[in-house]
Amino acid sequence: MYFTDAHEELRVHIRKFLEKEVKPHLEEWEEKTFPDSIFRRFGELGFLGLRYPAEYGGQGGDYFSAVVLSEELARVASGGLGMAVAVQTEMATPPVFKFGTEEQKRKWLAPAIRGEQIAALAITEPDAGSDVAAITTVARRDGDHFVVNGRKIFITNGARCHWALVVAKGDRERGHSGFNLLLIEKGTPGFQVTRTLQKLGMHSSDTAELLFEDCRVPAANLIGEEGEGFKNLMWELQGERMITAAGAIAGAARVFEYTMDYARNRQAFGQPISQFQVIKHKLVDMGTKIAAIQAFVYQTAKRWDEGEYPVREVSQAKLLATQVACEVADEAIQILGGHGYMREFPVERAWRDARLARIGAGTDEIMKEIIAKTYGL
Repeated sequence: MYFTDAHEELRVHIRKFLEKEVKPHLEEWEEKTFPDSIFRRFGELGFLGLRYPAEYGGQGGDYFSAVVLSEELARVASGGLGMAVAVQTEMATPPVFKFGTEEQKRKWLAPAIRGEQIAALAITEPDAGSDVAAITTVARRDGDHFVVNGRKIFITNGARCHWALVVAKGDRERGHSGFNLLLIEKGTPGFQVTRTLQKLGMHSSDTAELLFEDCRVPAANLIGEEGEGFKNLMWELQGERMITAAGAIAGAARVFEYTMDYARNRQAFGQPISQFQVIKHKLVDMGTKIAAIQAFVYQTAKRWDEGEYPVREVSQAKLLATQVACEVADEAIQILGGHGYMREFPVERAWRDARLARIGAGTDEIMKEIIAKTYGL
């Protein structure tokens, strides 16, 4: 219903690449983070522009091409790499493509698709997480420049990026109409990476704190119309939540399959533990929830691909998929027992990596508030 032969060929292509060039290095990358060169390799193979037009170096595919990439990255079991690639393809670059000028697309989007430039999206601040409207980073107009002052935190790709798409207020008094999206290049005076953060999971990717002190950014780096940044950001967040849902439920499916195989082969009291009713029922619950939510994710992704803006369904998909991903990983640890708690078994990493998705791109609580508003509550 959703995937064509071309999608399945793409899946095979991505899977072969990940098995050969990524999977052998995952343990090392969990300790040291993956090298910047992996972006160049993804770009050479066309994986960073699957749904961008050929004129910018993309493959001209549909949204389900991006879903295939997200699912295969989830299958390889490196949440950090999957997150970093998703930031590049589905979070930082879409606003440049949708709202940017032709010159901006040539200068920043095309190199990002080739993997020559690494992108980051800088929204969250130490005192403004879920409350995006409370952002205090300011970009004041000064002739043909903006002067940016503020701090951003929890920024994936922040330490290694060549540029960051930064959300800033142009005017503290104008409310939602006073926001701007500014593309700020690394190396611009006043743009600092103050620290790289240590995290519970997603160890293979870098997460940084950024500081902007009297950082002069050319007005030509404004993405979209001045004062339209909040509206454009809300559009970006829908795509971010959609791809998060797709990756989360695909990751849950991988953990479920692994756990089911383990239960079939693990012996206790003279039989495979999959034969005990309590284990059977856990596995049935896991599989049933995954099947239902995956169908809903695909249905919602199709509407997004067709140009709809289904805020309620995107929020519901993100909420449910990320919650079930955490639940499945937790149940997997329980079924594996002591083995599940050990780093040599993949469910331990899956549990740590899955937890972020219930916070990033809008917490569970924010998703519920958004959904409530769509019901008139």
